Amino acid sequence: MSSLPNGTAVILGDRAQALAQYPHARIANGMIYVSGISSRRHDNTYEGVKENEDGTLELDIKAQTKAVIENINVILKSTGASLANIVDMTVFLTDMKDYGAMNEVYNQYFDAVTGPSRTCVGVLTLPSPKLLIEIKAIAMAP
Repeated sequence: MSSLPNGTAVILGDRAQALAQYPHARIANGMIYVSGISSRRHDNTYEGVKENEDGTLELDIKAQTKAVIENINVILKSTGASLANIVDMTVFLTDMKDYGAMNEVYNQYFDAVTGPSRTCVGVLTLPSPKLLIEIKAIAMAP
């Protein structure tokens, strides 16, 4: 981590690296701003994606949602925080038909009393056709 005028960049070597020049998260003024996180692994494969021999993809919103939340948790833990520190999340879904299944997994991690505020947005596409979901988060630094 390196401290700059806009805070401290959090870049983890054992996580999927950004596709452009930005950190996994940035700590500034007592807050942790987590960049949009997907189910992409360090080796550039994706959780919740099965590639068939004919080139078609089988995408699993539940597996991807779990992987995204777990990836965010790892990033937060590297700063001394956890999912409990999140105050706000924005969920991006490529298809709102996945809203219910995404919520099934989301609700295993958060509840209305202690969990973050949240916005869910339907988007046309994400950086890979293998992605159904991306989440960004804002957390309080411990």
